[in-house]
Amino acid sequence: MGWRPSGGGDTFTLDHSNMGAAQWSRAAKGYELKVLSRTSGVVQLDGFLQEDFDRLSKCFKLWYSINLEQKEHALRGWNWGKGEFGKAELAFNVQNRPAFEIPYSEISNTNLAGKHEVAVEFSLPAGPDDTGTNGVLGGARGRGKKAGGGRDQLVEMRFYIPGTAKKDAGDGDEDKSVDGEDEQEEQNAASLFYDTLMDKAEIGEVAGDTIATFEDVLHLTPRGRFGLDMYDSSFRLRGKTYDYKIQYQSIKKFMLLPKPDDMHTLITIGLDPPLRQGQTRYPFLVMQFKRDDEIILDLNMTEEDLKEKYNGKLQPRYESPIHAVVAQVFRGIAGKKVVTPSKEFVSHHQQSGVKCSIKANEGHLFCLDKSFMFVPKPATYIAFDNILSITMSRVGGAVSASRTFDVTIALKGGAGEHQFSNINREEQSPLEEFFKAKNIRTKNEMLDDSSALIAAALKDEDMASSDEEVVAARADRGSADEDEESVDEDFRASSESDVAEEYDSAHESSGGSDEEMEDAEEDERRPAKKPKREA
Repeated sequence: MGWRPSGGGDTFTLDHSNMGAAQWSRAAKGYELKVLSRTSGVVQLDGFLQEDFDRLSKCFKLWYSINLEQKEHALRGWNWGKGEFGKAELAFNVQNRPAFEIPYSEISNTNLAGKHEVAVEFSLPAGPDDTGTNGVLGGARGRGKKAGGGRDQLVEMRFYIPGTAKKDAGDGDEDKSVDGEDEQEEQNAASLFYDTLMDKAEIGEVAGDTIATFEDVLHLTPRGRFGLDMYDSSFRLRGKTYDYKIQYQSIKKFMLLPKPDDMHTLITIGLDPPLRQGQTRYPFLVMQFKRDDEIILDLNMTEEDLKEKYNGKLQPRYESPIHAVVAQVFRGIAGKKVVTPSKEFVSHHQQSGVKCSIKANEGHLFCLDKSFMFVPKPATYIAFDNILSITMSRVGGAVSASRTFDVTIALKGGAGEHQFSNINREEQSPLEEFFKAKNIRTKNEMLDDSSALIAAALKDEDMASSDEEVVAARADRGSADEDEESVDEDFRASSESDVAEEYDSAHESSGGSDEEMEDAEEDERRPAKKPKREA
């Protein structure tokens, strides 16, 4: 049986001896013919008319000795049912009828999203000519470009699987229902579903022998420790909760960044499409290694494969710091260029990066030859070609403003801006020289601020000198100051009389003092009473 694209392209053929069964059912576009092959999984062809069934049924029975079985789908719309693993696909059945099927070739990864929840991620097209399949099991969709042109793609599906389940002893289909009375040991149903799917979809180590393995690698983004398994066409991150399978063709950037603490080195990998963890996207992986940690690694490859496949880009044995070995193995297998910080920039402390912050997140800004890179979180990449201008400003109070400054990078086309704050004042000169060397339009607002600060400082000096003159003048007055002190003594005496009045003693003396004060201030009180009469 053969199939040829109407727009031209390679013809897909399926040998008669490779056909196991055939099914006819309704589909999104008319009717669908599904051929279950013996070796290459499921072959799906849709777009048929209802009257094509009789012709196809006769052809399959006459030429291939296969009965074309009509299969009805469940149309109740229920979202609960029973998951069954077939030879080439996962079927979700409602009342013993399939609601939908997922070919294993469409599944790129799966994770335990919770105690009773399994997340299944689907392959995405890498380009307009890609169908989105992982290419392991083949099939018509793998060659026929069936869904590669679709505008919308289903990227993830989650199954809630409560209770426990028992694994069948044979290698046949796995039953994931909570029913069944087999004598095998029970285990969490979601974990059993996850393990079976990993095995059926060939996501784990069965996808190929590992070329190299690095254990317990610290990742700053996403946070955690992962085992790193490197295969021929992909690499896998193994964590306690999440596992990720990433194709080498998804790697767009690979950077080796020495951290300014003289102790660690960061490896930053840019991904497109980004890594997904639920609703969170990670466009960059950030790994951290200690510079002093060394490793001895023997690649799991023959010398012939090293010469033929990689043309001497890989060595059979490595004995170097672990960050250098990881970078060399990635460069050899994935064929990606390793980007390092620019030699034109050296910070005040003779480092390649500058400590700064994006909002409340502290990190380091690295100056590369064609871009800026901020790590670890949020990992931010800014290419020089997208920069409109850079503004250096001083923000904050008087104390912090003199020690730190901010750098704001405005992007072209109104794409927004990135602000890096709390940069040490000593890094101003190296950064400014680097901006000029790269011909980036730069505005230094700190010059205006410094002139304003100088003017304010001069004004403070004038005020201080005037205060000194006042103090000197008061020191020369002499007797006048003594007169003021005598007035204060009279005031204290009156206050003491008030205290005495509170205890009903020396009441007349307090009254006398009040009368004396009224006589002395009579001229001042009369104008104050005049407005009361008018009112």
